[in-house]
Amino acid sequence: MSNPLKKLAGQTAVYGLSSIVGRLLNYLLVPLYVGVFVNTSDYGVVSELYAWIAFLMVLLTFGMETAFFKFLSDDPENKEKIFRNSMLSIIVVNIVFLLLILFFNGVIADKLLFPNNPEYIILLGIIVVIDATSALPLAKLRAEERAKKFVLVQLTGIGLNIGLNLILMLLVFQPNIDEPAVGIRFILMANLIASLAKPTILYKDFLKLKWIWDTQLIRSMVKYCFPLALAGFAFIINETVDRILLKHLTYQNSIGELGTEAALTLAESQVGIYSASYKLAMMVTIFLQAYRYAAEPFFFAQAKNKDRNRTYVKVMNYFVGAVFLSFLGVALNLDIFKYFIPNPAYWEGLRIVPILLLANVFSGIYINQSIWYKLSGQTKFGAYIAMGGAVLTLTLNFIFIPIYGYMACAWATFIVYGGQMVVSYLLGQKHYPIPYNLRKFGLYSIVAVLIYLLLSWINIEAGIVQFVIHNLFILLYVALVYWMEKPKTNRA
Repeated sequence: MSNPLKKLAGQTAVYGLSSIVGRLLNYLLVPLYVGVFVNTSDYGVVSELYAWIAFLMVLLTFGMETAFFKFLSDDPENKEKIFRNSMLSIIVVNIVFLLLILFFNGVIADKLLFPNNPEYIILLGIIVVIDATSALPLAKLRAEERAKKFVLVQLTGIGLNIGLNLILMLLVFQPNIDEPAVGIRFILMANLIASLAKPTILYKDFLKLKWIWDTQLIRSMVKYCFPLALAGFAFIINETVDRILLKHLTYQNSIGELGTEAALTLAESQVGIYSASYKLAMMVTIFLQAYRYAAEPFFFAQAKNKDRNRTYVKVMNYFVGAVFLSFLGVALNLDIFKYFIPNPAYWEGLRIVPILLLANVFSGIYINQSIWYKLSGQTKFGAYIAMGGAVLTLTLNFIFIPIYGYMACAWATFIVYGGQMVVSYLLGQKHYPIPYNLRKFGLYSIVAVLIYLLLSWINIEAGIVQFVIHNLFILLYVALVYWMEKPKTNRA
């Protein structure tokens, strides 16, 4: 492994501390919520609210983090000027958004089927604004390779969120007496307080900020990031809209038969079951999140090196091997991972986990190779791919959710992410060719899927024998990847 790859691996490990530990700790909230809320529909409400938070975070940062990295790599001498104008742009957008939330929260709550709880909308809006305005200072830490402080900020917020959730949900909230809405408010309040930790620790970046605009620079940055904003907006549609549509389409489809209240409970219950299983499938994305924090500035830093393509190819080889290992690790041990969801009422949704695991693998590969349009400045292609995926996601979900429920959501995600991966590769080879080793990709993916299908077909009874056999096959896969990737003469 060359020095640049060692550097990327080291930064991924450091960023991974906050990302992986944070995700794992946040995942521990799932059994907490499932245990505290009596009905699956209550967890469905929580899941939908967090889908909206993820959706709005992309909208309100509008690709400015990537624009910051790009312009900084082109003009490192003007780091403060680039940071200031990026930050001011995000602040102005978020102020406008917050004012809209404060004035129209009641109308929005009605449209989202929370007519009795407009406070959800207010709390959600404040959380998103705090997180969005903290994004650039965190990006600055990544650009400066101040990974330790980045980890400190992230883990402080995560620790506060976990601690407050445990206190409020276990010691204050009384599910047998209090309405579920009280618990949901506690969850949002805990998140709000935890989000405030970021600007508190990074207060210097906010205090030093001067309201001095460079209109030409901002115009150039917006021109660069606008396609990325569209791509991010479309991408998050693929990530979150299934839960939103699942609720609303199920509600509309069943209201005539069940009535308003029962239809809404059924719809929220479907979202709860789907979201709990979706969490298991996101085990793959724990690794992806840690990797992405380190990878984007790394790829820009390598852009001027003569051997950059060789580096990109090696990185992709290791990446593909790792994500398919994650797929096998979760899919072949699902009988163990299912106890992460302690309420058996949710287990009917476990059948979607392998589908979503593979979908997340495709998404990871797509994100990794999407560096071609960021490096070449042809970010419009990222927008085209993501928007095409968003249209397909909406179409598949609108057509098939009323027929197949949350299974339609899972297969739509699989089809869209697989399609985006293929289209991005084909466009990349035309406009910014990187000679990826498709034979290795094909080998790793085919072997991983065949192992899963073979062991699913054999269907060994759950227990120690199944655990040993399944994990022996995982070790065989690890041995294959190691043998293929270990340094050999004349092998890329």
